[in-house]
Amino acid sequence: MQIHRQAADLPADARGGAVSIGNFDGVHRGHARLVERLRARADEVGGPAVVFTFDPHPVRLLRPAECPPPLTWLERKAELLAGLGVDHVVAYPTDEALLRLSARDFFTLLLRDTLAARALVEGPNFFFGHNREGDVQLLEHLAHEAGMSLDVVEPSSDGGALISSSRIRRLIGHEGQVAAAAGMLTAPYRIRGIVTHGAGRGAALGFPTANLEGVDTLLPAHGVYAGVGRAMGRTEPEALWPAAINIGPNPTFHDAAAKLEVHLIGCHEAIYGRPLEVDFLDRLREVRTFDSPQELVARVRRDVEAAERIGRSHLDAG
Repeated sequence: MQIHRQAADLPADARGGAVSIGNFDGVHRGHARLVERLRARADEVGGPAVVFTFDPHPVRLLRPAECPPPLTWLERKAELLAGLGVDHVVAYPTDEALLRLSARDFFTLLLRDTLAARALVEGPNFFFGHNREGDVQLLEHLAHEAGMSLDVVEPSSDGGALISSSRIRRLIGHEGQVAAAAGMLTAPYRIRGIVTHGAGRGAALGFPTANLEGVDTLLPAHGVYAGVGRAMGRTEPEALWPAAINIGPNPTFHDAAAKLEVHLIGCHEAIYGRPLEVDFLDRLREVRTFDSPQELVARVRRDVEAAERIGRSHLDAG
């Protein structure tokens, strides 16, 4: 997979194929359905399957107060898209000049001239150009004029409701339903951050934790979770560990500050200062106050046992 940040410098093998434009946040099953059609059209025209996305999201410039935290960072998004069959991701820099382009100019400059697209694949709610003036009807007209095909792929549903990034964001960020969200995503929900030193309370209780800071995507709701952690920045192959994850305050010790703490089960490496990625597999319980440290330790021990069972089952299946 190649990520291109300057569309004007695209290599020849990234042009002349099938193109889909969108944010693709989270890379969920609806996106997978669209990419399946994109891959088929790319093969038919004998060119690459290209996803054209924006970095940052246009809403961050237009209405920054309304811009929600993303579900995926760019490299993760590209990794997931590559697994679905995408050849190139163009992460076009969002600026005022781009946002001022009319729908026709957007089509001409980017799709026709820059990408030399021969096929387009979009969802029915696709809009483009200044003030979102272009829709799929206009896109169909412009594509016909340029000799391009256009496929409009209907959204996917789960439980009678449409799968969308906003729905997944609510499940994760407001309800902590990471298992339900994973059923709509193409992979378990993942975050990344840098391991920092904490108060050391977990180690004193027998469950050392890695405090994670600098997370640049949506945090799940407060609670205790089972997952898998992977230490990055290693020269040897990455190590994977089942993980028990706590997000929120520690009311038992009258600590109201919310923290993200990850206990890597079976990890004996020094990982302070290193990047850590964490997959969320299931929510074990809510954050609560215990009557004593001893009661807390007993419950954490059960949490760790459950997290290890869930994490190892996931690793064995993968």
